[in-house]
Amino acid sequence: MLVDDVTISVKAGDGGTGAVAFDKNKMSLGPSGASGGNGADVYMEGVADIGALTQFRNVKEIKATDGEGGNPQFRDGRDGEPVVLKIPVGTVIHNLDTGEDQEIISTSDRVLVARGGKGGKGNFHFRSSINTSPKEFQEGTPGEFFHIRLELKLIADVGFVGLPNAGKSSLLNELTNAKSRVANYPFTTLEPNLGSYYGLILADIPGLIEGASHGKGLGIRFLQHVERTKTLFHLISAESSDPVADYKTVRGELSAYRETLGAKPERVFLSKSDMVTAEVFAEHVAALKNIGVEATPLSIHDSESLARVEVILREIQKTK
Repeated sequence: MLVDDVTISVKAGDGGTGAVAFDKNKMSLGPSGASGGNGADVYMEGVADIGALTQFRNVKEIKATDGEGGNPQFRDGRDGEPVVLKIPVGTVIHNLDTGEDQEIISTSDRVLVARGGKGGKGNFHFRSSINTSPKEFQEGTPGEFFHIRLELKLIADVGFVGLPNAGKSSLLNELTNAKSRVANYPFTTLEPNLGSYYGLILADIPGLIEGASHGKGLGIRFLQHVERTKTLFHLISAESSDPVADYKTVRGELSAYRETLGAKPERVFLSKSDMVTAEVFAEHVAALKNIGVEATPLSIHDSESLARVEVILREIQKTK
């Protein structure tokens, strides 16, 4: 199961303590305690794997290494090794303690989420003309500790939306090598599926139901993945007894969740056109046209129908 929302704690490394030491070599007497190393920082870096948050399913606490304490003979302690956590592109990093949000929008993005503590000074740094044998030193400062919520919102060029059993997974499989699970029953898809069509990222968003925007079913989890989708392919099953109601249900849930979702560019397809008579199909097309919706016929078993979809995808690709 896709992990797309998880809360973890991150602790950067503490700075090492400065040393108190004295040089015992003849002609070189004096303080020689060095400073402690800096604690390790914690970073998050984007990767293409949308399943990368699975690593936090059982590991909820991340602790970076502390800086090493200072050593005699002016040898500073080693810094802690930075921790880099790989998270999917499209993840929003919510710092629950500060209220700050950061986003990972490409695989080259790396953001600092917890800064390591500074190493403390050793007694060598406290020497002076009136204090030639200082015993003062500094403790290292603590590394930052935060509670972090990671929320994945898929970034896709085209998102397939519609009620359950509208044929979204089947279309994705025909256009790409996604091989998502397909069956003729509601709620087939329990998590988003991605595919690539000549560089265009296509996302099969699990079927919405009435009330999804208010938390019914798993709707809110699914709706969050539509937010960054650039264009919507809205599939309505030709087998539906009321395609207009189906259309309005999905549009209502999109707008209720975020007004911006309802404003996204949309293409409407009347899917499974081969499953009804020509007369019924014409009635459905006319009913949708009466509310200002132009529906394109779609059947994954009709090569001409799929070709029309591919023409639309190529048009979108030109504007990318």
